[in-house]
Amino acid sequence: VQLVESGGGLVQPGGSLRLSCTPNGHIFTIYHMAWYRQATGKQRELVALIRDGGVTNYADSVKGRFTISRDNAKNTVYLQMNSLKPEDTAVYFCNSELVAGPAGHLELWGQGTLVTVSS
Repeated sequence: VQLVESGGGLVQPGGSLRLSCTPNGHIFTIYHMAWYRQATGKQRELVALIRDGGVTNYADSVKGRFTISRDNAKNTVYLQMNSLKPEDTAVYFCNSELVAGPAGHLELWGQGTLVTVSS
């Protein structure tokens, strides 16, 4: 089972991007899906998380600009990023805790997708 990410790229300050992430394989339960990011020379940090049931958490730095959502039918999580700033530049990683067959209870990380905010 892997997390498949898409949607990164280059965008000008003030622009928008949408990231998506889907686990492939036979998924029974998803406890949470989240986006983390890691900028060059910095530690990986939580950006946004959505739990089973829809409860969300956001880093203070992205509140009001980013929105995490989930399509349960597709087991897909989205991160809509608006009003992007140069300091949002980072590699964004999808993370999920789930139960999949036949592997069982897993915590997975995606391969990362680069978001660059620059004029």
